[in-house]
Amino acid sequence: MTWLVTAFTLIAAAVAVRLALQLRAERRRSAELEAVKERDAAAALELAASVERARIAREMHDVVAHTLSVVVAQADGGRFAGRVDPDAALRSLETIADVSRSALTEMRALLGVLRDADGEAQLGPQPSLTDIPALVAATRDGGLDVSYVTTGTPRPAPIGAGLAAYRIVQEALTNVLKHAGPSPKAFVQLTWEADALAVTVADDGRGAAARGDGAGLGIAGMAERASVFGGTLTAGPKAGGGFLVRARMPLGPREGSLTSTSAPVPGPEPGEDG
Repeated sequence: MTWLVTAFTLIAAAVAVRLALQLRAERRRSAELEAVKERDAAAALELAASVERARIAREMHDVVAHTLSVVVAQADGGRFAGRVDPDAALRSLETIADVSRSALTEMRALLGVLRDADGEAQLGPQPSLTDIPALVAATRDGGLDVSYVTTGTPRPAPIGAGLAAYRIVQEALTNVLKHAGPSPKAFVQLTWEADALAVTVADDGRGAAARGDGAGLGIAGMAERASVFGGTLTAGPKAGGGFLVRARMPLGPREGSLTSTSAPVPGPEPGEDG
């Protein structure tokens, strides 16, 4: 009987050791899984922060570039007009003040996400499709001969798509001010198609002869904005002169619509991409 007790004791000890080893292995695997989860969570937070920083950088680029282009154009015009028409110089200063205040408001809203005030950032509303007419009017007041038309039947659009359309128009008009040369004419068109929103900005300026500033961020940023919503963007010199930017963002089919409602637009001919 002694040998049976000894055998049973050895078996029990072996089982206990095996269970202890299994428990240790399970704890180790659990700890490794927790470490992986923590690393994944940290990576996700870092990615989210990186995406947000990139978004803020794009927004800041758009706001600052557009505002400074208008301010420079108005300052140059006011400086020369002041010699013969003080009222024109005064209007230029008023425009500079208006666009600067607007830019300051937008910049405060954007930089609000970088502040930690009671755990919440106080943000103002972002521009939307309804703000495009005011943007065109402000650019016109800034000295650019620009027209604005819409075609088709307006419909509800995602807030992000509306912001993307606004920024595309803003950046394209900024490029006209910076690169199109003296006294260009431009037009902005929003076309509500059966299943998409199309944005066109064209000018009759220097086109292929224009020299960029070497940064190349504007067109890339516009294309990225459109692509976020499954859209496309083309930009380049037009045949016959000038520059053309076209963006198209799908919105889903309109109920009961099968065909586009777009129509020809007066102003500089869009032409074909160069």
